[in-house]
Amino acid sequence: MKKTLTVALAALVATTSLGVASAADAQSRHDRREYRQDHRYDRQDRRDDRREYRRDRRDDRREYRQDRREYREQQQAYARWQRAQRRYAAPRYVPPRGYAVRTWTYGERMPAYYRTNAYVVHDYHRYGLRAPPHGYHYVRSGNDVVLAAIAGGLITAVIAGLFQ
Repeated sequence: MKKTLTVALAALVATTSLGVASAADAQSRHDRREYRQDHRYDRQDRRDDRREYRRDRRDDRREYRQDRREYREQQQAYARWQRAQRRYAAPRYVPPRGYAVRTWTYGERMPAYYRTNAYVVHDYHRYGLRAPPHGYHYVRSGNDVVLAAIAGGLITAVIAGLFQ
């Protein structure tokens, strides 16, 4: 009887230890599967992040392109040298004392005397001109109108033949 009891006890211990081992093995396999799935999701998240980053870069490029397009349109609005589409009648032009009528070009500086109220065109709408950008004004020189900086007189655009 002692022998049977010992054998039964040994069998019980063996089966429980095998059960524990198989449970632990199943647990570790389950953990590995979860790790793989989590790792797979991590990789998927990283891929999504890269796609979003790529999308952001494309959007940035589109915005830069739009900015360049707007800048070009603005530059074309104030082309450096234009021929007037229409001629307007204006009072007789008298050049400043000591100056002769001449044609101005882009990049030159107008003398300070030209920037006085006698030569600045304040009613630019009447002559079909756009409002000058901030810091600029239109100056009459002969039959031409020059868009010049108020502070330094740097010429930005010349509209030739605006006046008769």
